[in-house]
Amino acid sequence: MFIANDTYLDNQKNRIAVITGPNMAGKSTYMRQTALIVLMAQIGCFVPAESANIGIVDRIFTRVGASDDLASGQSTFMVEMTEVANILRNATKDSLLILDEIGRGTSTFDGLSIAWAVVEHISNPKLLGAKTLFATHYHELTELEGKLDNVNNYCIAVKEKGDEIVFLRKIVKGGADKSYGIQVAKLAGVPESVIERAKEIAGELSRHDIADFAKQIGTAKEKMSSGKKKKEGLDEVDLAQISLFDTVKDDDILTELKEIDVGNLTPIEALNKLYELQNKLKNRW
Repeated sequence: MFIANDTYLDNQKNRIAVITGPNMAGKSTYMRQTALIVLMAQIGCFVPAESANIGIVDRIFTRVGASDDLASGQSTFMVEMTEVANILRNATKDSLLILDEIGRGTSTFDGLSIAWAVVEHISNPKLLGAKTLFATHYHELTELEGKLDNVNNYCIAVKEKGDEIVFLRKIVKGGADKSYGIQVAKLAGVPESVIERAKEIAGELSRHDIADFAKQIGTAKEKMSSGKKKKEGLDEVDLAQISLFDTVKDDDILTELKEIDVGNLTPIEALNKLYELQNKLKNRW
């Protein structure tokens, strides 16, 4: 059964919809459906809707899916950024933008920062001001509702049954607080040992609240725009990457230390080995 969903975009308070929710829940289908309905309306077709009020759209720009162009030396992320650059430079206030997972091809903080800046750029009518559906797994972007007066949060409804999830395929107001990636990996058939280890790592990483980083970006931007003399803002935000290896115990270093034959080491070899082990610990912490 196909689940019907409404879409409401205008040039005032509803210019950008930030859509969050788990993989496979239907975000991309919902956005494609909107783009297709707009396209059909522009050429005079009937559209599959109970009612529709669709204005003139000069172009539809999309950034959906992952692809690379290795033959010409472009990585997946480079292709993504090239497409984003084309959209931001050529779209107008009368364009429809369908953006799916901007910034996911690089590190967490770089990707989040790029996605955040793209939404800010689009939302500003002096810079672009296009109607936009923006799907993302960066839940931190939901902080933009309230900071930017034309950004609204939507998410795909999900019903949880213990460790299982049921996709309801319904777009509702508000933002999702998690992506259910591990549950989706389980549905895909990833080995149980990997799933269990992923849960352990997720538990460790949950102590690092990236949402605080997003709030700092918003606060920093407000401080910069307030015209304070003191240099504040993004430079003061801690951009240190969260390392997956922070959850790995130091047993291997202890083992290596126990296996060193100190009696057969020259003084310079001993210093080099000590320096090597010290660097390993620094990289982890």
